[in-house]
Amino acid sequence: MLSNPDGQRVPSNSNRRQLLKAAACGFGHVALLGLAEQESVAENTSPQELSAQYKSALEVRRSHFPAKAKRVIFLFIHGGVSHVDSFDPKPKLAEMNGKPVPFAKPDFEFAVTGNLLKSPWTFRNYGESGIPVSDLFPEIGSCVDDIAVIRSMENGNQVSHGPAALALHTGDGVFHRPSMGAWIVYGLGSENQDLPGFVTLSPSNYHGGSQNYGSAFLPASYQATRIGDGHSRFKQATFDNLASKNPDLQRKQLDLLKRLNKQHQESRSDDSRLAARILSYELTFRMQMEAPLITDLARESKSTFELYGIDKEPTDEFGRQCLSARRMSEAGVRFVHVNHSYPRNYWDAHGRLRANHSSNAKKIDKPIAALLRDLKQRGLLDETLVVWGTEFGRTPAAQGRDGRDHHPHAFSLWMAGGGIKGGITHGATDEFGYYVAENKVSMHDLHATILHQLGLNHEELTYRYAGRDFRLTDVEGEVVKDILA
Repeated sequence: MLSNPDGQRVPSNSNRRQLLKAAACGFGHVALLGLAEQESVAENTSPQELSAQYKSALEVRRSHFPAKAKRVIFLFIHGGVSHVDSFDPKPKLAEMNGKPVPFAKPDFEFAVTGNLLKSPWTFRNYGESGIPVSDLFPEIGSCVDDIAVIRSMENGNQVSHGPAALALHTGDGVFHRPSMGAWIVYGLGSENQDLPGFVTLSPSNYHGGSQNYGSAFLPASYQATRIGDGHSRFKQATFDNLASKNPDLQRKQLDLLKRLNKQHQESRSDDSRLAARILSYELTFRMQMEAPLITDLARESKSTFELYGIDKEPTDEFGRQCLSARRMSEAGVRFVHVNHSYPRNYWDAHGRLRANHSSNAKKIDKPIAALLRDLKQRGLLDETLVVWGTEFGRTPAAQGRDGRDHHPHAFSLWMAGGGIKGGITHGATDEFGYYVAENKVSMHDLHATILHQLGLNHEELTYRYAGRDFRLTDVEGEVVKDILA
């Protein structure tokens, strides 16, 4: 028997892998999870290789070519935001409101659409560029000179939320693939060795769930550290944590792990892999100590709270997420995944379009604009790529009396900062917004472009698995060069 620092007795044959996972507190979760995972494959890995894996999981790696952006903030707006009611005005819908669609409508899974439905919102021209944005997003509209709006997104035939969200996040709506954030950290590592490279804020457990921020067949150390979920208020969000956040207790837990490993090593003197495992314990502890400094919003000024709409409804929830994203990016987190997600927030307006989209837009418009302005005034926008995206758009024709159905054939997405040309639109849909008419952009094209801004060649960022070299863009993808500064 072995005693821990508090005098408690611990069986000498304790399952060390379980203890690793149990001690995975806060931001240290990913580091220790990676170690626990490696124990299952250690028998086939040399000590030298294992040590290199531990040391390099978060290590900064050289990009393929000079990068325009150092990091990404991805704003996932879950449920399907209507493009024809936000960033893609269609006067023809108003002209033909209530009339039948004058061509064959898309026929897919559960499409139940009627006649054409005009937007209940007015579009106004914003900024020097004069880009039209609807009254859903007046605050974002005021930032259009820093934004490139892509009006020609297409998500294949992914008509259901789950496959569509997976395609947006992983490039594949069917098979289990690593998420975009995992690929990026695999390719570049983390800017801050005391923090994880990939964090997700309030993700949904639905429609892809953890696969949207997971690592699949990449090492577990590249998956996201999760803070909160779609069911709970972000203000009360906590890290997955076994026990007390007391630093002294966490220090004792890690010391106990070292002692267990040392005892294990004494019985297996040739197992030099343990030395590599021990190297990560201090990293784990440093992550735990750094986390409160980054997530403590009380360190921010009153004016910053007002900018993001914090402590006011309906912007408090998403304002906290956006401010947290800025703090994490500023501290060196490579990829921050921000979610306005199901079930607490949901844009799936099969009915009551006006009420649904108006309510949701009021929650996110001010915080997102605040994020862009805050990054810009701090000199961070030029090196931070901000991506606003949804899994698909909504039909220009009505579903029922006042809703819109899913529509993967054409929708809008925008990008800002990180070497993106602001004040432009790219691509176009037809006069009704049903199909892409110019410069179609696929999920693979989007991913290739994001990787390119980070200095990564999407064709060269590969991982060998099951006998083939996988990549985020599979065998497709073209960089959307027209939106690059």
